[in-house]
Amino acid sequence: MLELPSYQAWFAELDALLVAHRPWWQFRPFHQQSMPWEASHPELARALLALTDDQLRALDAAPEVLATWLQPWISGGKRLLELCQLPASPQRGLEIPQRLEVSVPGRKWQQACHFVAARPASARPLLEWCSGKGHLGRLLASVDGCAVTSFEWQQSLCDAGTLLAQRLGIGQTFACGDAFAPQSGQWLARDGQAVALHACGDLHVTLMQHWVAQRGHSLTVSPCCYHLIRTPQYQPLSSSAQASELQLERSDLSLPLQETVTAGEGDRRRREQELLWRLSFDEWQRELRGVDRYLPAPALPRRYLSGTFTEFCKAVMAHHQLDWPGGAVADHWLQRGQQRLALVTRMELIAHLFRRPLEIWLALDRVLFLQDSGATVTLSEFCERALTPRNLMIHAER
Repeated sequence: MLELPSYQAWFAELDALLVAHRPWWQFRPFHQQSMPWEASHPELARALLALTDDQLRALDAAPEVLATWLQPWISGGKRLLELCQLPASPQRGLEIPQRLEVSVPGRKWQQACHFVAARPASARPLLEWCSGKGHLGRLLASVDGCAVTSFEWQQSLCDAGTLLAQRLGIGQTFACGDAFAPQSGQWLARDGQAVALHACGDLHVTLMQHWVAQRGHSLTVSPCCYHLIRTPQYQPLSSSAQASELQLERSDLSLPLQETVTAGEGDRRRREQELLWRLSFDEWQRELRGVDRYLPAPALPRRYLSGTFTEFCKAVMAHHQLDWPGGAVADHWLQRGQQRLALVTRMELIAHLFRRPLEIWLALDRVLFLQDSGATVTLSEFCERALTPRNLMIHAER
């Protein structure tokens, strides 16, 4: 287990390694038609291209093995992974009423149970942030006997959650509103609790800022979707992160999310097809337009992946308001896309060594921000990564 004198020292070492290794992870593989290090590290480029798809997947699934494989070129990989070792959150026993999990997807319910078991019991008033239907809040109200206010912006989810709470006789009320509105902090009791399980990006950051301003008693957050921010670049929270040389854009913040340990085989196949079609489209559009620059495909409804490649290309062209040249897009471009996909996945393999280190850096920025406000803070893992890769828990108390 990692032993460092403070979160500050932990952050400083991790920050130095991430800064020193920026060329290996701070680039956009989809924009590249060759490996950025092909000239400087030709042996690595050859070794990557020699990997079979099975070997690639095996390395991608085992960070420690990947760090060893990359040791001749990236000597700091093993230390980076050591800096990602977190303690497991102590789990308390829960007495959960029967049928409380009705209407909750199994994996989501397991995550909620682990999250609640990993935080201290308290009967103080509790705010559930970005609650959805309030599954987590109902669980907390049931096992801890606290009065729960579940804050959610979609009225339909508030209505559905209210019905569920009424049927079970649980002391839970819903408040519908915009989490980014200044007045949203009013729902946090000055000496109360607040929780957020997988609130995305700026949503959980906003809660943390409200908690600091309101002098709340305790806060438990599991961050998610770091790239969902309202600014082009990441705005560091702590003085330590603000002093860092790292400048992170949304594309950098997406790196920790590039892990699919919980995805089913069907989802993985669809993801691979989507990547292939996006890259094939990019190869085609570069020649069609005479512009040698990546043109991103937007997020399209799943039905476009069930049709033909030509229909997919038409949809992307329409999104960018570009004229359609007519006819079908030849299969030749799918072959070109397959070559690009092989290249991109091998470039991503290098960047993937830095997925968890970057996520820990972001979590430590949050920890130090809360410490700066005078709180006592812990960072731990509330469940196994097989249940969810987003298993970090930040718990703060005054």
